[in-house]
Amino acid sequence: MVNVRYIVDDVDAAISFYTTYLGFEVEMHPAPGFARISRDGLHLLLNSPGGPGGAAQPMPDGREPEPGGWNRIQLRVDDIEREVERLRDAGLSFRNDIVTGRGGKQILLDDPAGNPIELFESTRD
Repeated sequence: MVNVRYIVDDVDAAISFYTTYLGFEVEMHPAPGFARISRDGLHLLLNSPGGPGGAAQPMPDGREPEPGGWNRIQLRVDDIEREVERLRDAGLSFRNDIVTGRGGKQILLDDPAGNPIELFESTRD
């Protein structure tokens, strides 16, 4: 299993987003500020900022963990056009349009806190 931690504004909203639209399952949700969800061998740890857990604490220089950024998880899809249409029809927000590169097609979907998820369709499988 691989663990990835995302800082989110609202853990319940993030759980709803990932389980409803991206096929994740809730493994644990022991407190309002934390949950662990999973899909295909990936554990996604969801933390609200400023909570009692170590992952949400300020850094020694005063910076505080916050949602957003450009690091992301990549979820493979079989038909990116169909998946994007389904998610756009649900009113979800994308950072860009589908981009075609050497290895396949990709697009960046934002979760409710602004964390990116790369949807990727490989042309090399």
